[in-house]
Amino acid sequence: MAAASAVRAAGRRSRRLFDIFVAEVPWTVSSKELKEYFSQFGSVQRCQLPFDRDTGFHRRYCWIKFSTPEEVQNVLQKDSHILEGSKLSLRQQIRRRRSQRKNQSE
Repeated sequence: MAAASAVRAAGRRSRRLFDIFVAEVPWTVSSKELKEYFSQFGSVQRCQLPFDRDTGFHRRYCWIKFSTPEEVQNVLQKDSHILEGSKLSLRQQIRRRRSQRKNQSE
């Protein structure tokens, strides 16, 4: 029981730790291709590309996790990111502490 809750807690923490949100991902691009593209800027620890259960297609956005903040800055310094002829839209994820989120929702 305790092991299962620890795994769930680790999953919740990892979702909050993504560095970059990427939108406008072309339908034809896979998570492997995204990881390969962003690896030119640094070590990609994780790429999460969610899929729609009904359609079977990905939702055209993803989250990327890098090893260091410097690698994140390398990505953000480039003017435009283009994959298969489509310009990706990138935003840096802002990490908030749980107490900050509670204060903002009140």
